[in-house]
Amino acid sequence: MRKTFVLVFLVVLVTFTLFSQEVIKIGMNFELTGPISGYGQMSRDGVLLANKLKPTVNIGGKEIKVEVVAVDNKSDKAESANAIRRLIDYEKVIAVIGPATSSAALAAASIAEERQIPMVVNTATNPLVAQNKKYVFRTCFEDTLQGFLLATFAWDELGAKNVAIMIDVAQDYVVGLANYFEKAFEQFGGTYFTEFYTTGDQDFTAQLTDALSKNPDAIFMPGYYAEIALICKQARDLGFTGPMFAGDGADAPELIQIGGEYVEGVSYTTYFHEDAELSPATKPFVEAYQKEYHRRADAFGALGYDAYMVIVNAIESAQSTDPIKIRDAIAKTKDYPGVAGTITYPEGSGNPIKPAVINMVENGQFVFRTVIKPRM
Repeated sequence: MRKTFVLVFLVVLVTFTLFSQEVIKIGMNFELTGPISGYGQMSRDGVLLANKLKPTVNIGGKEIKVEVVAVDNKSDKAESANAIRRLIDYEKVIAVIGPATSSAALAAASIAEERQIPMVVNTATNPLVAQNKKYVFRTCFEDTLQGFLLATFAWDELGAKNVAIMIDVAQDYVVGLANYFEKAFEQFGGTYFTEFYTTGDQDFTAQLTDALSKNPDAIFMPGYYAEIALICKQARDLGFTGPMFAGDGADAPELIQIGGEYVEGVSYTTYFHEDAELSPATKPFVEAYQKEYHRRADAFGALGYDAYMVIVNAIESAQSTDPIKIRDAIAKTKDYPGVAGTITYPEGSGNPIKPAVINMVENGQFVFRTVIKPRM
């Protein structure tokens, strides 16, 4: 009789605790200021739209409000670690979205893992971000695949056989993506050579002068938009007329704002374009985004939107706000119709298998070129 009473009491207590929790928090750790703040601001806007369209989760028939809390990592590794600690320790979030960049994500991932809080990054592509981690997931592809697709694009589409690579040694993402490109391009029979710089550099004429002396067919820029724009301008000023291409770090309006006519014709890999039909969810998202922000939807926002939806979908699947149960539910995500492509996490991996989009700058706009599907 006593055991029955205790059991009933515990059930009532758990039920009361569950239903008395009127608000749950999901954190955002994004680059809202600093040299690459464009990525974080676009990512934040995508999450805010997702929260507006899906502001509650249903647990046991009760709608519980989801509050999103943003902390600025200032485009800095150390600040990113501070941001996720603040979100977990003071804001008491049950999951975290972001950061948008690999260096910041690497700094935060070990803390999420240690505290057993699910962390879903939207655009951090370096393989080390989720490698050997149970609580870290992505909504984008990782750089091993992106490097291979870029090499395929350079070899097949551009006809390049000898490529100059401009590497930002201060960014883990850039060094990693360049490395994966080099391995794949060598397998195709191509040759390459490298030139180096550091984030924030403004003058690349010494590196470009050396590079152009080796007669490259194309210039590959696996860095971020600010430096890419300046490299394009200075390369054209030095007389280079060949193709220039980049990774997803080029995908920000600032590329065109800074580079102007000099970035015309630049191609790059990304995850999303409004004109690419990546899933049944793409078109409704595009319409909602344009209504909300009165501008074209971007890849960072699309993948931020997907990160939020993957988490709330997992909360409802788990019927729990326990971070460990949410993590387990995220890991079981299969055929989820994300706006930037269907998401399935292979067993034991936080890296979804997804297609890549190739965009190109044309008449001052990012124009959809093609979709490349990974080989299964």
